[in-house]
Amino acid sequence: MAKIANKTVLEVKDLKVHFPINRGFIFVKNKGYVKAVDGVNLSIKSGETLGLVGESGSGKTTVGKAIIRLVNPTAGNIQFNGDDVSNLKGGNLREFRKQVGFVFQDPYGSLNPRMTAERIISEPLLTHKIFDNDEDRRKRVLELLEIVGLHSAMISRYPHEFSGGQRQRIGIARAIAANPELIILDEPVSALDVSIQAQIINLLEDLQKEFNIAYLFIAHDLSVVRHVSDRVAVMYLGHIVEYGDRDKIYNNPVHPYTRALLSAVPVPDPEIEAKRQRTILEGDIPSPTNPPSGCVFRTRCPKPTEEGKKGNTKMGLIEHAKGHWVDQCGVNCG
Repeated sequence: MAKIANKTVLEVKDLKVHFPINRGFIFVKNKGYVKAVDGVNLSIKSGETLGLVGESGSGKTTVGKAIIRLVNPTAGNIQFNGDDVSNLKGGNLREFRKQVGFVFQDPYGSLNPRMTAERIISEPLLTHKIFDNDEDRRKRVLELLEIVGLHSAMISRYPHEFSGGQRQRIGIARAIAANPELIILDEPVSALDVSIQAQIINLLEDLQKEFNIAYLFIAHDLSVVRHVSDRVAVMYLGHIVEYGDRDKIYNNPVHPYTRALLSAVPVPDPEIEAKRQRTILEGDIPSPTNPPSGCVFRTRCPKPTEEGKKGNTKMGLIEHAKGHWVDQCGVNCG
């Protein structure tokens, strides 16, 4: 994708989202925390796509929701166009959300079944009071339908009258209605057929070229992420373990977790596929309520160091090469 990446639109520093585990009704006791996100750093420039990948339960969606403040951060700093938005409330929070769109994973559950397409797409326009009258609002909705490839006659239809791909197009139209600078895409094609996935990806690429929108593309399909992303961040149990330019991550993965994820991506050539060596991780991702001490990946690492096995190592990204950051534990054990 040809893109114009200029200013830094979003910068996240040491983001933490810990959900309390409480017991009792009258006498509430705290039994611990779910450490969904535990010290994430990332940035996105205008017109750029950052792919955020990892297994289910790694904290990807929580990062996206924390950025737009659908969940409140426990600690850390979120800057949008240089302004701290970590603690915004009321009208200031609403003004910030006007500049950030969100496309949800489930095109079936993210649209109100009682609303027509016109009403769904109009929601941001009404919330942010972008137009003063219904006529101008309707014109904007018709324009958005055309932009996302839907016929104007569909404006009065309800969600159940659309296919999955069409529903996701409506979700995208809603996300771009207020002309945002950033859109958070949470698994936007995972619930769609492969042929429909390609159509939605092409639509997102066209919109980015036309409007220079920045994307945070959250996914577990590494083939899709490779196609759409400029840079990639690999997430494991609330931490980013590898981060950098797309080609450097895919062509020269350093962290054993990244190598394991990439080795699971099928290769079209059967001869190459037969000769490939795969990195198989044992066990499941640990619970974020009780993550391993030291390096959180040590319980599944194929070649942990002696200090790593004891939980004595400290996590933290270091620059392995220009534009390529890797968790220092992964460098040492990899």
